[in-house]
Amino acid sequence: MHEPVLLNETVNSLITDIHGTYVDCTVGGGGHLSYLTEKLSSDACIIGLDKDQEILNQTKEKVNHPHLQFISADFRDIQIVLQKAGIEKVDGIMADLGVSSFQLDRVDRGFSFHDDARLDMRMDRDQTFTAEDLVNEYDEKEISQILFQYGEEKYARSIARAICKHRVQERISTTAELVEVIRKGVPAKYAREKHPARKSFQAIRIAVNRELEALEELMPQSLELLKPGGRLCIISFHSLEDRMVKRFFQEESKTCVCPPGYPVCVCGHQPRMKIITRKPIIAVEEELERNPRSRSAKLRVGERI
Repeated sequence: MHEPVLLNETVNSLITDIHGTYVDCTVGGGGHLSYLTEKLSSDACIIGLDKDQEILNQTKEKVNHPHLQFISADFRDIQIVLQKAGIEKVDGIMADLGVSSFQLDRVDRGFSFHDDARLDMRMDRDQTFTAEDLVNEYDEKEISQILFQYGEEKYARSIARAICKHRVQERISTTAELVEVIRKGVPAKYAREKHPARKSFQAIRIAVNRELEALEELMPQSLELLKPGGRLCIISFHSLEDRMVKRFFQEESKTCVCPPGYPVCVCGHQPRMKIITRKPIIAVEEELERNPRSRSAKLRVGERI
């Protein structure tokens, strides 16, 4: 079982009724899901979603509960999935965003810049579009925008230029080839400070899997699915993701949406959410020492009104 981040904080924040219905949108290696099954009653209903069928099959062998149902699906389709399962409302929904430890540690999946493999990065292997397609087919401006927006890479332009220059001579097909091209696109000092491909690989992965679009679709659907008092728990690892979650929570918890300058509220707007975590929950020192991958994790929790 892999090491789940913010385990106690997430599961304890999620559960409001031990007999209720809960959805884990990102089963992964099953760390959060396993703990959730332990905390819930045997008559509770649990839905485990993941769009990676391979990882879902492995987790099925490790996590058990009388009313646990595994479904291979993208969480952006959560309303359709639950409707097909005959579920109208739930007591809690959690999502652990980004790449799972299982995917990252599998060399053949092509997520890691430390190992040589095919340039893949698909979370859903039924998807045809890969990182190799992006790197070799997008134009220089598109690649630069992806690296800057999703990876906050300050050398996005020079890296994109290096990629486009290299692929004229030879297609970039492996992670090692891409790392070498990226290395040529950044100053030597920058490459010595931290791994030069770290931000670029993150950005390309996010773009290939359309992760931010999926998150944007998940949140309003989740709010519609939650019972009054139900909780939405989201763990993010990227500043863009965290800002999206924070903004959504703020918008849905507003008591007034009148234009600025109105002396008296006339909108009659009713908030749909109460923010449980005014500031994101982050890992304590003990967890940081035990699990370095938790260093950028931020948990935000909202409750349906």
